[in-house]
Amino acid sequence: MRGETVALRDISLRIGVGEHIAILGPNGCGKSTLIKAITRECYPLIEQGSWVRILGEERWNVAELRTLLGIVSSDLMMSCTRAVSGRDIVLSGFFSSIGIWPHQEVTSQMNEEAERSMALLEVSHLADRCTDEMSSGEARRVLLARALVHDPRALILDEPSVALDLSAQHELRMILRKLAQSGIGIVMVTHHLSDLIPEMQRVVLMNRGRIVADGPVRDVLNQGKLSELFGRPVELSERDGYFNLW
Repeated sequence: MRGETVALRDISLRIGVGEHIAILGPNGCGKSTLIKAITRECYPLIEQGSWVRILGEERWNVAELRTLLGIVSSDLMMSCTRAVSGRDIVLSGFFSSIGIWPHQEVTSQMNEEAERSMALLEVSHLADRCTDEMSSGEARRVLLARALVHDPRALILDEPSVALDLSAQHELRMILRKLAQSGIGIVMVTHHLSDLIPEMQRVVLMNRGRIVADGPVRDVLNQGKLSELFGRPVELSERDGYFNLW
């Protein structure tokens, strides 16, 4: 539940470690709530047989769990619109905070890992720039560096291309391809079919709080299913492993 609204109903889903999976659906279908259940921002109602197990465990210290997950979301983007340097945003990934606070001790090893992560995402030049002086694409890459700085088990992406222009979307997809090929698991939720990279092996379709399809990309992505999902006739095209709707 989200307030008085049923956000997810009768969901049953298993995602393997290292899997690359996209969760696709229209706005308001429950995608972001599902991600918040994985990151422990939301919990299922206390009912017999209702549970979320993450990395084999049902109970977690949330701070400990978030050291194992790299999270990039629009909520985090909104939290970054203040005078915090790119370097401090990346370093804050070690503490699950936004920016560095006086009680947090940054070690030399953490600084080295932050430099490595920024170099991987090609944002080293943004280390001393405040996030409120960055473009949306630059800030998104800094958040990706933050998500990766502590070498997580999986990368969790909630609407990763929101507010990005065409060039920034292309750069983001190239970065995600590089990360997928490195072996890290990626769980992405989106309503844009064009966000899916060729390395995505599986697609889950969601609508009105339920899973309506789940399977290999080419089995699930067809015009009939997608027309029903989005409530209007669509045409599907594919080029070099990328899909688009018309």
